[in-house]
Amino acid sequence: MKIATLAEAFGKGLFAGAAGTAVMTVSSTLEMKIRGRKPSSAPATAASKVLGAEPTGEKEKKRFSNAVHWGYGTAWGAARGALGAVGLSGPVASAAHFAAVWGSEQVMLPSLGVAPPFWTWGTKEVAIDAFHHAVYVAATSVAYELLDRG
Repeated sequence: MKIATLAEAFGKGLFAGAAGTAVMTVSSTLEMKIRGRKPSSAPATAASKVLGAEPTGEKEKKRFSNAVHWGYGTAWGAARGALGAVGLSGPVASAAHFAAVWGSEQVMLPSLGVAPPFWTWGTKEVAIDAFHHAVYVAATSVAYELLDRG
């Protein structure tokens, strides 16, 4: 595989990841309003631990959380691009992408001590979290496939 092919796939994946993040943001915002819950702080707390950066003040915490959310989602689009570059598409690529995105969350957040393991959440919470990540993956995959058609 040529480096240009991989770079093109990564670039398309980054754009697709941003699109997927936008769609996931809509789904999770609607769900939060319906259920009356606050946004999760676990991703931003994990990033703070990894980066050694602790935002101060509510405004800064919200800004940091948004940056982590959008950066993380956009970056995972590159992984979808890599899957496309090696010839995976459709449901197979989506399943692999979902396993990587959701699986990494399930390992990373508990290992950093910012969220309990998913088996302690209860079926409803696991299903809701998986749903939002499936929305992200589906939107990212659709965007990637459209971009890849040229």
